[in-house]
Amino acid sequence: MATLYTHKDSNIRKTWFLFTVFLIVVVGIGFGFSYFYSSPVILYIAIAFSLVMNIAAYWHSDKLVLKMTKAVPVEKKNYRELYNIVENLSIIAGLPIPKIYIIKESQLNAFATGRNPEHAVVAVTEGLLERLDRSELEGVLAHELSHIGNRDMLISTAAVVLVGFISILADILMRSFFWRTFAGGGNRRGGSGGMMIAGIVLAILAPLGAVMIQLAISRKREYLADASGALLTRYPDGLASALKKISADKTPMRVANNTTAHLWISSPFKGTKIKALFQTHPPVQERIRRLNSLGETV
Repeated sequence: MATLYTHKDSNIRKTWFLFTVFLIVVVGIGFGFSYFYSSPVILYIAIAFSLVMNIAAYWHSDKLVLKMTKAVPVEKKNYRELYNIVENLSIIAGLPIPKIYIIKESQLNAFATGRNPEHAVVAVTEGLLERLDRSELEGVLAHELSHIGNRDMLISTAAVVLVGFISILADILMRSFFWRTFAGGGNRRGGSGGMMIAGIVLAILAPLGAVMIQLAISRKREYLADASGALLTRYPDGLASALKKISADKTPMRVANNTTAHLWISSPFKGTKIKALFQTHPPVQERIRRLNSLGETV
């Protein structure tokens, strides 16, 4: 199985690229603040804070995701079949056995997180365990293990922290410019109106850019994980059947969150009308079509 995960080096480079972009964006916003308030100290704080956030995103983003989804660790004695499937697939894939978590939700869904295979986590909902048969469950778990093998779960998990923080920072920037301008504080260097407009534009574009980052991360990696998972089980029909059930499930998820939506095997927002351009996942029909095509060659 050494050739199964051929994109891991590329995904590691993308992760560091994301961290670099985040650093540049935060420093740029800090420069805008420091210019507007004529205080270089703000820029120094922005640089320090961006470095701290990058470190936190690398080391602790998985813990934040597990807390946000209210996932709890599995005891083998209570979920023996689940544990055995994960253990067997991990051995076949040549991966360390990840920690297994359960999310007490009825919706059919799952995700993987962690900064590397040695610190990986696979989380599944109770609904997924209750309503999928063994071959379907194996397909879903193989898909999540493929995220681990392809090393793409760090970039996806870190994006939760980094993208969310960029959106919050942009909102603070816009409010600050509005307050400063209308309070009559202005800018000793002049041009406060121009800076306010720049702040408004940035506040609008930053969340949009955050969404685009999520889309770029999610769609390609889902296709890749589908293919790698199908090769791992040698039974693409299992995952294809699971995706049909998952897409047909309209059960709402209480822990659904925009910042973590791209992590799941399927969007946790059920029954909502979202334009295809802004969906964090590729169309299920296309994923199933690709799996069926792959089934002809496996």
